[in-house]
Amino acid sequence: MKTPFKFRAPSFDAQAINETIRSALAAAGLNTTAGPMLTVTDTIRRALSSSAMAPMGGVPAARGEVIDIVARVVEARHDAGVRPVPPARSSIDEPQLPAGTFDSFEYTNQAGTRAYKLYVPARLGAAPPLVVMLHGCTQSTDDFASGTRMNRLADEHGFLVVYPEQAGSANPSKCWNWFKAQDQVRDSGEPSLIAGIVRGVAARHGVDTRRIFVAGLSAGAAMAVILGETYPELFAGVGAHSGLPYRSAHDIPSAMAAMKGGRSGRAGFTDMARPDPMTRSKTAQAVPTIVFHGDRDRTVQRSNGIEIVRQAKNACCAGDATMAMRDTLSRGTSSGGRNFSRTVHADAAGRPCIESWIVHGAGHAWAGGSASGSYTDASGPDASGEMVRFFLSLTRAGSA
Repeated sequence: MKTPFKFRAPSFDAQAINETIRSALAAAGLNTTAGPMLTVTDTIRRALSSSAMAPMGGVPAARGEVIDIVARVVEARHDAGVRPVPPARSSIDEPQLPAGTFDSFEYTNQAGTRAYKLYVPARLGAAPPLVVMLHGCTQSTDDFASGTRMNRLADEHGFLVVYPEQAGSANPSKCWNWFKAQDQVRDSGEPSLIAGIVRGVAARHGVDTRRIFVAGLSAGAAMAVILGETYPELFAGVGAHSGLPYRSAHDIPSAMAAMKGGRSGRAGFTDMARPDPMTRSKTAQAVPTIVFHGDRDRTVQRSNGIEIVRQAKNACCAGDATMAMRDTLSRGTSSGGRNFSRTVHADAAGRPCIESWIVHGAGHAWAGGSASGSYTDASGPDASGEMVRFFLSLTRAGSA
């Protein structure tokens, strides 16, 4: 006699268990990539991959997939388990422009040495703009360039792109150290290295110093926000994708809390408009900012993007209690099917100075990016294109 139902043994998500254990060990300051803890984690991994606990058709968890401190970047599945579809625009539709050069360099100052890559379009006019792109944890310059397609936009619009690269010796996961106090101030640490790279590139290529912009993903976005705060005379605009606000942490524990939406709790570490005098140059001014964040980001909570906008608005209104910004909300759907909300914040004169994009249903990934790079969501609105539009629409008086 056949039984009227089939019994199915419970399954386990070995990959998620592995990741939880690895994250916990890393958060405790234990190195799981070398030494005795590597043996321990390998033993755990083998045990979880045995027939008793392995999920049907499962694969062992990959090692080292981190984007910020010790957190995994993006969910493996998207809405309803469906893989995002690419934007409607295909490579056939894109203008066939001659390829530029993409070369590697190094820069050294008292804070150390960092490698970087520079993309120079084949067709470049006089006094071109410059866009600085800061990758997330575990990413490389080539990976980030491929995923964001920023070089293609440089070909179309005639600007240079520089990609500083974090050194593994500075952070094992190649995260920019946005959570360290020495890397949150002017003329110190990583901000000084990136600013030095930018100034050197600008001088060699005759860049329009009124049109230098910086953007980044996750840890790179947090560092972009720091650069806008500490070098406001150098950067005319900031783009933060899935990032964190200025001085939201001062060490790894407070960084983990900040990523989950908490603040550091230290005086002076929560308000961009009123930082310590040493953190801001005397010529500081509000820097126009564009923010992208997925509302299902479980690595860096959406509240961090909201706080970046709040800080930027406070900076715009600093010293003028009567100033009120005009907010305009619009909604739409990307060609890949993602819904989004876009809020434009304009000053009293009607000039847009802040944009906030919420990508609905999206996790911790670059919206509208290419699948050829890591941590991208091809179904979202084109974050790269929108950032370039925002940057190139800005006007700045004077120069650096």
